[in-house]
Amino acid sequence: FSVDGDPHFIISVPQKEDAICFNINENPGAVLNLINDPVTGTTVNGELIGDKRPNSDAKIQNTYFGKLGIANKHLNLKLTVTPEKITVQNGNEKTGFTWLDSVTLQQEGLTLIINRKKNLVLKMGSGASFVIVLHQVWKKHPLHQDFLGLYTLESDKLSEQTHGLLGQFFHPIDFTILEIHPGSDPKKPDATMIVKNKELTVTRGWQKDYRTDPKHGVDVPCWFVHDNGAGLIDGVHTDYIVSSLF
Repeated sequence: FSVDGDPHFIISVPQKEDAICFNINENPGAVLNLINDPVTGTTVNGELIGDKRPNSDAKIQNTYFGKLGIANKHLNLKLTVTPEKITVQNGNEKTGFTWLDSVTLQQEGLTLIINRKKNLVLKMGSGASFVIVLHQVWKKHPLHQDFLGLYTLESDKLSEQTHGLLGQFFHPIDFTILEIHPGSDPKKPDATMIVKNKELTVTRGWQKDYRTDPKHGVDVPCWFVHDNGAGLIDGVHTDYIVSSLF
């Protein structure tokens, strides 16, 4: 279960040995609720950034996660991650790190491992673990800027009440694929997906998983749901916009 790149969400469906993916197209500056578990007190929100300058030809502008906020209200812990720095707030105490640090931090209820310039691994309480991958682009790149990817491990340690753009898929989801037929791209066939008692048109494609290879990523085949995940996600994507990172 992950979100990376131009917020593309990859939902693995182990019993099908397959995956579903969707993008969220929203303006830079928008904060999206990714995971919210009222029982364990875990929340993950992500703030979008855009390219250095908008692409005048594109209908949809590229966006990425430029800031992630992970909190556990039961433990009074907050972690803010940007491509520049990592801040841990434990009660009133703040500790700051950069991506140039190699750190293993263990406090009550918190384990944080920073792998210099690569990724960090975070575990709070007895809940799930999160891996945040740092994507660095060439400093003088005319368009792109550094961004973050989020991967969730052991999501079964979160409660059944978990929701959010990503969290809602920590519960098992089933789907059926019918009528595979040629789409507009000869390499990517279209099909009908039956999911949550709805029929959606989906497209076969690939998304990249950067956990093992942060530079090039590994191609994950998946069924792509169009229009901001419409019909797959509960409600509409704008329901998940929140006012702040915490």
